[in-house]
Amino acid sequence: MKSEPDVWSIEQQKKAGIKGAPWDGVRNYQAAKNLKAMRNGDRCFFYHSNIGKEIVGIVEVVKEHYLDKTDPSGRFVAVTVKFLEKLVKPITLEEIKKNKQLSHLSLIKQSRLSVMPIDSKSWKIINNMGKI
Repeated sequence: MKSEPDVWSIEQQKKAGIKGAPWDGVRNYQAAKNLKAMRNGDRCFFYHSNIGKEIVGIVEVVKEHYLDKTDPSGRFVAVTVKFLEKLVKPITLEEIKKNKQLSHLSLIKQSRLSVMPIDSKSWKIINNMGKI
């Protein structure tokens, strides 16, 4: 899940507490499809885009998709996520690109997509890179 840190940062997510906060404002149909596929308990990397371009933490889905209140058209959805942890070592986009085992990730192939899936093997590789 990608967010510009000057709009919504990992620190703001942490301050939202155990209730979490809506992940809203997604207006791309493929990203919205990814939101709809999320289930309670799914864990997601929190990526700071534009400024930093790095994975900085992990969040967990606590409420599955529902109509996005910020969308007047009623076509898009949001999920609610809560903060779990910050990475000991943020993982930059450059580091991810250098790892050949991660070359298939949407983060590299579809860089503008704000919500994207990740397979379990890549999840483990990134966790190791982030010293989790």
